[in-house]
Amino acid sequence: LNLPQFVQLIEMFLGEDVSLPTVEKLVAFIKEEYKQTEEEEKELEKVQRISRLAQRELLLEALFEKWDINASGFVDLEEVDAVLNTFEEGMEKGAMGKAKKQLYTHYPQLSRVGKLSPKTFQALLESVASECTGDEDEAIDNLVEFLARSVERSPTECLRSLTRRRWLHNIQLTAETSRASMEPVYKAVFNALSQDAEAHGDNKKLSAYIALLEENKCAPERGRILLHYVACTADDAPYVLNQTLYKDMKGVSFAAVEEGKPIHVPRVQLHGNIHFWNHDRPVEERKGSLLVLPLHDARWRAFGILGLDTLQDQRDQTIFLTHEISFYQGVSHAFSKAYHHICALENVLQMATTALDWLYPRAPSISAVIVYLVEPGTDETCSYALRRMITTDNTGHKEFHSSPILLVRKENLLRDYLFKCADSSEVIHTSVCGEHHITVPLRDLSGQALGILDISIGHDQKLPPHEHKDLQKMLKMAQAACSEILKTSSEETEPTYILEAEHVANWRRVGILFHRFMLQDLRECV
Repeated sequence: LNLPQFVQLIEMFLGEDVSLPTVEKLVAFIKEEYKQTEEEEKELEKVQRISRLAQRELLLEALFEKWDINASGFVDLEEVDAVLNTFEEGMEKGAMGKAKKQLYTHYPQLSRVGKLSPKTFQALLESVASECTGDEDEAIDNLVEFLARSVERSPTECLRSLTRRRWLHNIQLTAETSRASMEPVYKAVFNALSQDAEAHGDNKKLSAYIALLEENKCAPERGRILLHYVACTADDAPYVLNQTLYKDMKGVSFAAVEEGKPIHVPRVQLHGNIHFWNHDRPVEERKGSLLVLPLHDARWRAFGILGLDTLQDQRDQTIFLTHEISFYQGVSHAFSKAYHHICALENVLQMATTALDWLYPRAPSISAVIVYLVEPGTDETCSYALRRMITTDNTGHKEFHSSPILLVRKENLLRDYLFKCADSSEVIHTSVCGEHHITVPLRDLSGQALGILDISIGHDQKLPPHEHKDLQKMLKMAQAACSEILKTSSEETEPTYILEAEHVANWRRVGILFHRFMLQDLRECV
């Protein structure tokens, strides 16, 4: 048990309206009678091991950031490989070879892309350390010290890197507090690009746009896929927003998608294969640089592009420099994480809707269900807040909140049970103003509450046995489906498909996912 879970357990044992002397008696009894068991000693060792691993992760993250000085989100595998081969004067080359083989087994796309993310960078070093002679923790410390000495960074580079990481962090934070909406994320991306151009890009005047790959159903003779421009900087909106680029049109965007790497056109006027959306701009003014970066998911599959150009900047020298291109890769990576975070939240909400549709006909005693998402707090006084997303009444009718209400703990004392549920990631049973509530967390992959289901059963203290059994089944399947959604979104391995119907577009698969787990459970029972 962690601290909130322990407190919750004691509160449940004591019940409501208990006197202070009774609480003090229980505390004194536990202190006197508690004896640590052998099993608990093992658990303590496990907790200490987890703590050491968390410290190691922070150490490796700091090392990765030192290597990734332009905040691109990746470091070059060959570069790291070359330096590691000189570790211990080349005595551990064999360990490096074995570690790379293991890495390629777990992350097959690495041999193709040749870039290490923070996760694969950590996996590589841990694998090398495990193959080295001697203690693994000591080997990791030696590797970190060796790699840290291998790169020299100037104070100017370090300050620029720190500033850029703050802008990238803001993109992720925006995604986590965006009410599962993409619009604030687009704005955060364009803000990061314009701020960097002003601070580190010689004050370039940038145009930027994001286009996502979609299946071409309207004109398949023009190519199987198209690029749909979903966002752009304000000045370009009349010309670019909601435009469609087909494969038979001029442009380098599809080449960037297919090659999987940025394409930089230093002078568009000399290229001959550039598509200009603004036809009002005279031909003699179509000058500047263009950069197209592919957007990749966790499995390194392209799902769109981030484009930038300087056509609005009429100065002669507006070519993108190497450190700018690296940072823009970092922005595209941050956008990808934010985009898939929001897609995952949307999918979790859709799955919760499917689960409630299944439950309501089977549990008519339920009077209301409210679905909340947990998101970071707005200031230092609260670490998190709850966003009300869906409200369902006693008929099963759902209201999807277009401007979801944000609940902060200090302003919602009567709803403190919701926050206790989020704190402990455990089910809470409570009565508020005569209504009984069963509050259930939807957990993320680390076991923390990602969402909350607040189930009201009116004035009844408990559901009829058959309804309670169906509620438990629904919650078990909803949690399994939630974990599957999060794994598919964040992991660098392929998802598992069980049903033939799952081999469809992602949004349709999510609608099936809850029923898939329900079917699997039924098969196991049979």
